[in-house]
Amino acid sequence: VKLLLPTDVILADKFDNDATTAVAKVTEISGDWMGLDIGPDSIKTFGEEIAKANTIVWNGPMGVFEMSSFAKGTNDVAQMLADATSERGAITIIGGGDSVAAVNQAGLGDKVSHISTGGGASLELLEGKTLPGVAALTEV
Repeated sequence: VKLLLPTDVILADKFDNDATTAVAKVTEISGDWMGLDIGPDSIKTFGEEIAKANTIVWNGPMGVFEMSSFAKGTNDVAQMLADATSERGAITIIGGGDSVAAVNQAGLGDKVSHISTGGGASLELLEGKTLPGVAALTEV
């Protein structure tokens, strides 16, 4: 299993769609700046890995996708997953309410393999934990 984390981010000087922005490495966020989206190098790296993967689990948006200035990373990854599904038959699993909202906002909800609003539960299931709701069903 390969877990990808961003290497660069889109910084903003305030939590606002009209904020002043800059690109920085994740190790170089300073002062009152905040990272509100993944940067172009991260988008490229994620795209390269998605292009090679046959099964992709996505849990959590790339940034503050609700603001158009910080939605690029999330929208690009959503499109890459939709393309991987349609072009190569990759299994693409979207987990978590925010991720589902982001994929649907991008108009791609019907272009991925599976959507689940149970983000934390999905991760626990992949981790091999017994989910209380599933355990209750097996006791019947």
